[in-house]
Amino acid sequence: MFSLGSEQEWSGFELGTTEDEYLKLKGVIGRQFFYNGWFTKQNVNQSLIALAGQLEEENLTNWIYNYPFSTKNKRVAIIMAGNIPLVGFHDFLCVLLSGNVALCKLSSDDKTLLPALAEQLIQFCPELKEKIEFSIGPMKNIDAVIATGSDNSANYFEQYFGKYPHIFRKNRTSVAVIKENESEENLIELGKDIFTYFGLGCRNVSHLLFPKNFELNRFFEAIIGYSEVINHNKYGNNYDYNKSVYLMNQMQLFDNNFVLLRETDELFSPLSMVHYHFYENQEQVDHYLMTHQDKIQVVIGQDHTAFGVAQCPTLSDYADGIDVMNWLGTL
Repeated sequence: MFSLGSEQEWSGFELGTTEDEYLKLKGVIGRQFFYNGWFTKQNVNQSLIALAGQLEEENLTNWIYNYPFSTKNKRVAIIMAGNIPLVGFHDFLCVLLSGNVALCKLSSDDKTLLPALAEQLIQFCPELKEKIEFSIGPMKNIDAVIATGSDNSANYFEQYFGKYPHIFRKNRTSVAVIKENESEENLIELGKDIFTYFGLGCRNVSHLLFPKNFELNRFFEAIIGYSEVINHNKYGNNYDYNKSVYLMNQMQLFDNNFVLLRETDELFSPLSMVHYHFYENQEQVDHYLMTHQDKIQVVIGQDHTAFGVAQCPTLSDYADGIDVMNWLGTL
């Protein structure tokens, strides 16, 4: 995956593919933008490189060591989101490594990447052909469900799949806690947490907690390197729309011509906008995080997850804090 994500040329059979197979995968990556305008080559490559880090042998071994292997062959339906490339891969990996069958329902926004990678995976392990299915119709003969979507889709999941053992994920977002002594390096890295995948992921930061009297220009100066996002048509349209709506409603905004900053306690922000508020002490920070804990995916900060790595989770960084491997072991 790293070779694909870093756009390297086929270097030989040590990559585990023939040259034709490798070129075919590169072709699938190159076509993603035509299927989904948010899936630029840069974003798909970013996803592949992040997954390559997870799939290093040492990381896999250390992770799997904590769980017993089984051959239960339970049919686990995985209903995947499509907000960022291969967002459902971790669930897919968990189901396979737990000895079960992955019945995948792909999002229409991300419907070709995983099948292409699965096809290559089956070349390595032919026995997985009986363990991987892709569903385009109603999902039948299932034993459990992992479904990721919005708060609204969670109602649908409950209605149709609530009778099965399940994990239903709803809307979440991420926040960053800034300190008075925050380094310029950390603020620059924070830009990755905000703008990677254009801010579409639940691990993207949409709300900033600044210490009282923090100079906001420090933040704007640090993120100037991410200004190219405005050149993406879909992102630019969101920026123009939100700017117009909020200005018409005479709501105060800070604007650096590629992202809008709005002071509010609201956790979720529209695409191309980041919310923020000021805090006076640690107790106020703790209170805010506790109040919104069921809606926060990642907290970025000196005392939390490091700046710049929100979109590079480890294998043990389970979405919503739910240990999927442990849950699969209870089926």
